[in-house]
Amino acid sequence: MAVDAARKAGKLQMERYEKLERIVHKSEHDVVTEVDELSEQLIIGAIRDAFPTDSFLAEESGHHAGTSEADMAVGRVWVIDPLDGTINYANGIPFFCCAIGLSIDGQAVLGVVYDPVRDELFSATAGGGATLDGEPVRLPVKERLVDCVASLSLPRRGWAKRDIGVRRSIRVSRSMGSAALALTYLANGRFDLFIQSGGMSTWDICAAGLIAAEGGARLTTLDGGPWFDINKPTKSIGLLGAAPVHHQTLLELLR
Repeated sequence: MAVDAARKAGKLQMERYEKLERIVHKSEHDVVTEVDELSEQLIIGAIRDAFPTDSFLAEESGHHAGTSEADMAVGRVWVIDPLDGTINYANGIPFFCCAIGLSIDGQAVLGVVYDPVRDELFSATAGGGATLDGEPVRLPVKERLVDCVASLSLPRRGWAKRDIGVRRSIRVSRSMGSAALALTYLANGRFDLFIQSGGMSTWDICAAGLIAAEGGARLTTLDGGPWFDINKPTKSIGLLGAAPVHHQTLLELLR
């Protein structure tokens, strides 16, 4: 069901790609397109038809179906980012995705990330491994940190020394504009490392983080804590993902 919903949302996004009729500014730096809202409605409708008693945490419309911050870690909660990389999408940059995750009693148990531009669908279940278009994927381990390519997003203020330390220790970094898709890329080694100091929300990481972890990455907060906490405030999440052999070294570089 989640796979079908993600594909239908992706089809809608591609039908309207570079043909937008409306862009709304949520804040100085955030935008939402008509496609974000339509995609979210489509996904929630499909899930509600299949699981009418489940709850939702969705980027554009917040809490649904009785979910409140007090009980987010109880029961089944679908965590939805209908269009991650909205600014990319609105500007015609072909790097965005639809992410659908499921949390049961506060644990991420299912994740689907669909890239409609490449028609690629990543998925994972807790304990079941990660797949790309139905085929198992795994993060290939590079022995030397200096050979690794990172999705890196650290602010200048207060982080300059740590940013320099990381950059000197790796091959090269990239910032692609869709945290969910970049994090997902850990699962098959398109990125060897994922480092972002903050600014992410639960819907950015629920599906993508599970896929990365099931692909073999060690994923934590930047202080080494658990990567998933469904009650984390919006835009408060920072993560480090890497092969286990490099994770501790990176943690030390970021302290």
